[in-house]
Amino acid sequence: MKYIKLMNMKPCCRIMLPCKNTPFLGAPFANSSHFSSTPTNCLSKFQYHKFDSFLPRVSGFKAILSQSKKAYSVPASTWGQSRIFSSTCCGNLSKRTHYLVASFASNVKNLSTSVETRVNDKNFERIYVQGGLNVKPLVEEIDLDENVVKKEDDRIKVADDAEIERLNEGKRVKVDREESAIEKEAWKLLRNAVVTYCGSPVGTVAANDPNDKLPLNYDQVFIRDFIPSAFAFLLRGEGEIVRNFLLHTLQLQSWEKTVDCYSPGQGLMPASFKVRSVALDDNKYEEVLDPDFGESAIGRVAPVDSGLWWIILLRAYGKLTGDYALQERVDVQTGIKLILNLCLSDGFDMFPSLLVTDGSCMIDRRMGIHGHPLEIQSLFYSALRCSREMLAFDDGSKNLVRAINNRLSALSFHIREYYWVDLKKINEIYRYKTEEYSTEATNKFNIYPEQISEWLMHWIPKEGGYFIGNLQPAHMDFRFFTLGNLWSIVSSLGTPKQNEAVLNLIEAKWDDLIGQMPLKICYPALESEEWRIITGSDPKNTPWSYHNGGSWPTLLWQFTLACMKMGRTDLAQKAIEVAEKRLPTDGWPEYYDTRNGKFIGKQARLYQTWSIAGYLTSKMLLENPEMASVLFWEEDYDLLEICVCALSNSTRKKCSRRLAKSQILV
Repeated sequence: MKYIKLMNMKPCCRIMLPCKNTPFLGAPFANSSHFSSTPTNCLSKFQYHKFDSFLPRVSGFKAILSQSKKAYSVPASTWGQSRIFSSTCCGNLSKRTHYLVASFASNVKNLSTSVETRVNDKNFERIYVQGGLNVKPLVEEIDLDENVVKKEDDRIKVADDAEIERLNEGKRVKVDREESAIEKEAWKLLRNAVVTYCGSPVGTVAANDPNDKLPLNYDQVFIRDFIPSAFAFLLRGEGEIVRNFLLHTLQLQSWEKTVDCYSPGQGLMPASFKVRSVALDDNKYEEVLDPDFGESAIGRVAPVDSGLWWIILLRAYGKLTGDYALQERVDVQTGIKLILNLCLSDGFDMFPSLLVTDGSCMIDRRMGIHGHPLEIQSLFYSALRCSREMLAFDDGSKNLVRAINNRLSALSFHIREYYWVDLKKINEIYRYKTEEYSTEATNKFNIYPEQISEWLMHWIPKEGGYFIGNLQPAHMDFRFFTLGNLWSIVSSLGTPKQNEAVLNLIEAKWDDLIGQMPLKICYPALESEEWRIITGSDPKNTPWSYHNGGSWPTLLWQFTLACMKMGRTDLAQKAIEVAEKRLPTDGWPEYYDTRNGKFIGKQARLYQTWSIAGYLTSKMLLENPEMASVLFWEEDYDLLEICVCALSNSTRKKCSRRLAKSQILV
């Protein structure tokens, strides 16, 4: 029995195969009889459930392989439940494993769809392109409005091919200055939070306070929490930990976890994992990875955003390291497809936005965001755009790519049209008629004007606007959710004018959203009876604390990236200066309380890793604008020509875009 190594994966577990030339992950190994006896690397020993059939089933130390099944097909049978899997160190292959992957670049313009009709409707162009009525048809060259590009000279340009090639050499752009004492301390704390598995780094713990006697799950590696840490390491030219993290969370993707004998959908990524040591015979120990898919979480909520963040990070890893081979691997390509199939599966919902439960994202407790929260929609849109770039375009992915294009088109229109509010839009809602029954209704979601809160009518500035937190029939959640709005800018989910307006609103309401510590997770807080009903009297989410209006320093890096995209680095710099005055002194807390973020959160963990990493990432983004430019997206005009509602062989040919009323949103 021989041990094998897969694609230079350092932190992994042991898998024992029946013979050295047995196909693994859909491709045969190179013929070799030389295996190193030195235990330098490991590969996770795991047992998959409902995973694509090219992956081996591992039961104990025996791998049962079926060569009759092809890659990307889903097995009909259930493979049984998985457990915590062990790891030891295994030898190296003398030759590199080869993967038979078609490395085709995704050419979006050539992606076919079922729709050939060009959308030239005036209202559609107004929402999608400029937010104004006086635009040219989409089949012609689009000239952006003067007001949209008035600061174009100040905006960061997307890096050209030469710049990207230079960045992809894996060299960090050097800055002609010495790191400050705060930055040195932050880097020391970040490195102390690194978790190793079989001797190699695989992530960072959520918090690393040595005085915390009850860490709960803060001693685990969370996917969403690791994202700012990953960006910090990537911007510094240290990609190994990110690569290991991506591959190990991919291995955990198809584990079967159940709550009351029920398993979540195939393709779900875990919320977190922990490295544990398990005792063996003869006083020996081995390391195991123990994932949490929500079955142990408070509230037992599955993490919808984990898979979306994983895809976003995978793209960023390729952009900043040049290691595009990782994206082309068969197992990685299949992991992307599993996540997309889970998110794009048909259901009862009528909207292109993703329907999720309360607590399935960064706000992981009951806060009244069940339905179609903005945060998930913006991450969903970003993950779709990332996937379209990374998927190998072949016969096995054509239908999926077509579905991605259709969903991107529908989702962006839906959010831009129905989630956007500014002073003019609120005044229109204030005068809405209700109980409209027709395809040409103005008030499509039957929103009652009485839902407009008094705080909003006084709070909304004359210049500026934002995307509301949630939209459902007869319900608009008018709260400002920072992460969703910032990521809408980064991903170009909003129009250029809408993106500019969001930053204008943040600037106008600086004291409310930034205050003494950036940035409010949402505004305003739920109070009094509303707090009791919506949160269930949650003692942790009391008004202006934690998720209920608390201030989270980790949002700083996303604010910085959004500001850099829109040429407003002055706002980012101002927010960073506010944060660095207090974070080191206060012990890098998880969050801050009160209306303006004056006090450290009453239950906030100190030395919170993503607070540290968010600050470091923000500083490095400002210093390396050309690297930041490959991390966000510009408007995709190809999507403007896709109309998923035009059914050529159906009597229902009318598209809601053409039926929308001519109303200027921005």
